[in-house]
Amino acid sequence: MNSLPFPLRRIPRESAETGSNVFPVAASFAGALTKSAGDRLDIPRYKAYSLTNFRDIPQMAGLPEALKFDIEVVGQVLPFKVNNFVLDQLIDWERVPEDPLFVLTFPQRAMLAPAHYDEIAALLKAGADKPRIKAAANRIQLELNPHPAGQLSHNVPSLEGEPLAGMQHKYRETVLFFPSQGQTCHAYCSFCFRWPQFVGLTELKFASREVDRLIDYLRSHPEVSDVLFTGGDPMVMSTSNLARYIEPLLEADLPGLRRIRIGTKALSYWPYRFLDEDGDGLMALFERITGSGRHLAVMAHFNHPRELEPEAVQRAIARMRQTGAVIRTQSPLLRHINDDPARWAEMWNRQVDLGCVPYYMFLSRDTGAHEYFSVPLVRAWEIYRQAYQRVSGLCRTVRGPSMSADPGKVQVLGTSEIGGEKVLQLRFLQGRNPDWVHRPFFAAYDESATWLNELKPAFGESRFFFEDNVGTA
Repeated sequence: MNSLPFPLRRIPRESAETGSNVFPVAASFAGALTKSAGDRLDIPRYKAYSLTNFRDIPQMAGLPEALKFDIEVVGQVLPFKVNNFVLDQLIDWERVPEDPLFVLTFPQRAMLAPAHYDEIAALLKAGADKPRIKAAANRIQLELNPHPAGQLSHNVPSLEGEPLAGMQHKYRETVLFFPSQGQTCHAYCSFCFRWPQFVGLTELKFASREVDRLIDYLRSHPEVSDVLFTGGDPMVMSTSNLARYIEPLLEADLPGLRRIRIGTKALSYWPYRFLDEDGDGLMALFERITGSGRHLAVMAHFNHPRELEPEAVQRAIARMRQTGAVIRTQSPLLRHINDDPARWAEMWNRQVDLGCVPYYMFLSRDTGAHEYFSVPLVRAWEIYRQAYQRVSGLCRTVRGPSMSADPGKVQVLGTSEIGGEKVLQLRFLQGRNPDWVHRPFFAAYDESATWLNELKPAFGESRFFFEDNVGTA
């Protein structure tokens, strides 16, 4: 029984048949959500492509061999996986290789430094064996800052003196949990800051099966109100496997636990996850979460407005919203993909039309192919500001541009001139020390800086106020 203070709204079939002139999901799809399994949207069989078989992708036949070789070279170092939905529904093959959704999923030559590219290319051309290529790739991977922002050094919690693998606790109210069966994705984003999860370096991977230890940790930390299931992508798991993690949380006596979050790219990369028969069970699980009186937030990753166009995506969003879940959307600002205020404005408008809540504009993290995707902080603020100016107040729930850096989430607020000195104004949206939150600080103006560690304090100061306290909880 639903214990929420309001009834879950079910859109009757008549609304779908008689509604008009609204964003398609509101009228065209809502009635279809209650259809029987035999009357579903036609769901294709999932098919993944990686380095071993990407040349079999039909659309690759018309592309130059040099481009395919680039994919093969870069894919030795950075993870690569794509699927038939992305290939058939998202990528505009007439615009390849510049198409943003192609860049989002296929390795590009410039994602590696020239010396790294040349080293792997030479090994492939010489016919080197797999162990030799892997050894070279692993060495390069370790040079790409595989775990930024203190993920291994500062974020792993402990219980009774024992580190808890597969968990992170950086901010007081929120614990991240990495279910071991959710440490892959339906397709990989070429910018992903969690790329070490997918390249076979076990010592760099976060994963946990121990939900009992999570519950024990939450009991000993009543200040934690939110648990975020992340990965990889928890939505690659079957509903029964996901339930083995979530249902014990609902059954445990955890009065402090108010919200469950699930981070996912599945709405974009495989929306059929929410529409097939196992999706029925998933929606029932979502209703059990919201029916328990806890808030369920689906942290959905959309990086380009085109990802919101497919009918299956819109159906999946509508179906999920019927469970009482709130879909919050986020993306990094990415050169070559979405570094245009018009794209962000379009994306936020479409998301609100679909009933989602724009949440974060992040900045590309300082890991992996950061140099390829990064946008200078000054330009990032200009893009955010110009996009913000183009949308109504309902879209202005989004926060950014924000860096998830070692001390916390740092928002760029803009440029100013103070006492004759041009500066960047910043503040913490989240901090390792809660006292830092919303505390403004200033950096010397720098048009080329792309990350916090490239900035210098303004006004002749030698250090930022937080630098002596990074790692302080």
